[in-house]
Amino acid sequence: MLTTQEQNTLQFIRNYLAQHGYAPKFKEIGLAIGVNSQGTIHRYVQSLEDKGYIDRMKGNSRGMSLIDLPLVSPPTIPLVGRIAAGLPLEAIEDQQELNLAEMFMGPELFALRVTGDSMVDAGILDEDYVIIRKQPVASDGDIVVAMIDKSEATLKRFKRKSEGQIALIPENQFMEPMIYAAERVSIHGVLVGQLRNYR
Repeated sequence: MLTTQEQNTLQFIRNYLAQHGYAPKFKEIGLAIGVNSQGTIHRYVQSLEDKGYIDRMKGNSRGMSLIDLPLVSPPTIPLVGRIAAGLPLEAIEDQQELNLAEMFMGPELFALRVTGDSMVDAGILDEDYVIIRKQPVASDGDIVVAMIDKSEATLKRFKRKSEGQIALIPENQFMEPMIYAAERVSIHGVLVGQLRNYR
């Protein structure tokens, strides 16, 4: 998925190529989308290249070309309103669409199937699917995919106990936290979503 500014950048590049037959320079892109920083423009263009929307020729400031991508509508399901899980509410239909691509798809996301019951008190059950954002760092309280000794992966709540220790905490009242030396633990991602199939 593209950010709003990446979409603006791509649209300007597309229009400029159609009008002039060659690609715009970073300065021209910045003027068009209202961004002064050349570094920021470079980041947008690099992201478009990484996501497969454009091709760039190294050493040529105008060496950009569009990659023809098939037009694919993002997966959506009807979002018809809200439902109470506490006190009953009046059912009000509000027909919209829920864009699943925005929630569960992207180059920085991956899915894992949960095995076991160590996270049940966080509502994560055996056989659920969790959506993980790739990142090598975590904040206290994050639910993370952690690799222990580069061999064993686990889904746990992260807490830095001290300068040299990491706690990986199960969300199950019958299980104890696991404490490791920080150098034994590497973070592979942070939980951002969850899926469950009742069929």
